This record gives sequence, C-alpha cells and structure tokens, in this order.
Amino acid sequence: MNNEVYSFALKSTLQEIQNIIPDVSNSFIFKDGKILAKDETTPEKDVNRTIDAFDAITEKADIIGGLEAVTIQGANGRVNIACMNDFYLTTVSSKEADEKYVNTLTRVLIPAIVRLVEKIHPALPDDETLTTVEPEPVEDEVAEEVAEDSESDLPAEETAPTEDEEERFAPEVDPEPLLPEPPVTQLIVENLGGLLVPSDTVRIDNEVIAQWNDLYGDKKLHEVNLETLSGKTTRCKFKPMKNSKQTGKGVIGIPEKIQLTLETSKGELVMVKPIVE
Repeated sequence: MNNEVYSFALKSTLQEIQNIIPDVSNSFIFKDGKILAKDETTPEKDVNRTIDAFDAITEKADIIGGLEAVTIQGANGRVNIACMNDFYLTTVSSKEADEKYVNTLTRVLIPAIVRLVEKIHPALPDDETLTTVEPEPVEDEVAEEVAEDSESDLPAEETAPTEDEEERFAPEVDPEPLLPEPPVTQLIVENLGGLLVPSDTVRIDNEVIAQWNDLYGDKKLHEVNLETLSGKTTRCKFKPMKNSKQTGKGVIGIPEKIQLTLETSKGELVMVKPIVE
C-alpha cells in the first residue's frame, strides 16, 4: 500500500479518536522503531524518546515471550502502549478518562480502518514498475499505406453503409451520470428510548446527514443499512439527532429493538451507509 495513503488514514483516525474522547491528549502509532502516524499536537522528539524507551523495555521482555502492552500510571493521567496487528498504538490520557472506553474504541477502530484502507487501496509490490513496449517496425504496413493512397485517386463506387459504419457514425448519447458509492461511516451506539420514540427509526449525527445531502443533492434519503463489526446487519429508517449537544460527536441513537437485532449495545461501534434509490 502507498505509505502516504496508509499514514493519512491512520493520522485521521487518531484525530477522530481525540475528537470523540477529549480526555485523550496525545496519540501516535509506530512500528519497528519508526513513526507511522501521530496527532498534530505531539512533538516528534517526544515520540522518538518514547519509542527508544519502549525498545529498551522490550529487550528485557524477550525472556517472558515478548511484550504486548505497557501502561504507565501517573498522578494526572496514564500512558498506554498496546500492540495491534504488527504495530503499536500509544495514547496519553487524563485520569478522568474512561480507560475501558478508550481501550474498546482504539482496539476496534484502528484495525477496522486499516482493513478498510487495505481493501480500497491494495498493496503493490515494491519493485513493480511501469514499462513501455516499443512497437516493432513493420515495413509492409508502409507499402500498404502507399497502395491505399494510390487507390484513393480512383473514383469510388457508391455503396450502402454497413452495420459497422452505421454504429460508428451514430450520434453519441451521454449516459446518465452515475451516483457516487454510498459512504460508510462508523458511529458509536447510544441508547434511544421514550414513549413516543418509534422502534424502527434511528437518530444520526446531524453532520453525517449533512454530508450525505451534499453528496446526493436532490435525492431523498429515508433509510440506512446498519452493520456491526461482527457482521450483523439490518435496514431501518433514520432521522437527525434532536439534541444539538450531540452534533459532531459521531454517535447514533438506536432503539432497544434494533439493538437486539444487531446484538449490540451502548458504546459499541456500528457502520452506517445511506440507502440511495
């Protein structure tokens, strides 16, 4: 995979994690002593210092079969380094942060984004290069062109156009513009209940709905597909969030009935895709 695409995807994911959990102040990802991605607020020298310290710890840990995670607890917060796939994610959070929530979000969101980017932008071999093939000289073709030019001076017989000629000179008709592929958005489940709340309708972040409207213009969107990370899916109606304080938080309100169908609950992640008809 192109390193720039990979790094951009990871960096964007780190920024989204800090937007969702403000108590996470710094985050970065490294592999084999090299920085893969970091948030905008973390100085590179601090990242390199952390990587050097971690490498020193892992050397001591070889006798116990390697190191999967390190957590450093301080008076004002904690530093957590966790192994994910073949790289390490580091987060710095305040003591008010919900450690279980932070771990759940990062351990699910980061690998999911990596798999998604790998599907969209598959890896190419490092030594793959584009080559051009030089055309072979064909002297016979030159002779044929001279003969054709000579024959063009003779009066041509009028013949009816063939089917191939009719198709060739038929006026082109502009095809109907294709709609963009519906985007997939990951949102965090929130409980949605009440006496007048319909059991077949979810509430979605207003910013997400605005992006869909910008993408599809006059197309009316009424339903969405929901899918959990375990593969459970369902189709349902949607409306925007009523609570303006939840705008931009990346959440989705789901009634209990739909949660049972998806076998999910508050705090879990679901993938949401609009249905365009």
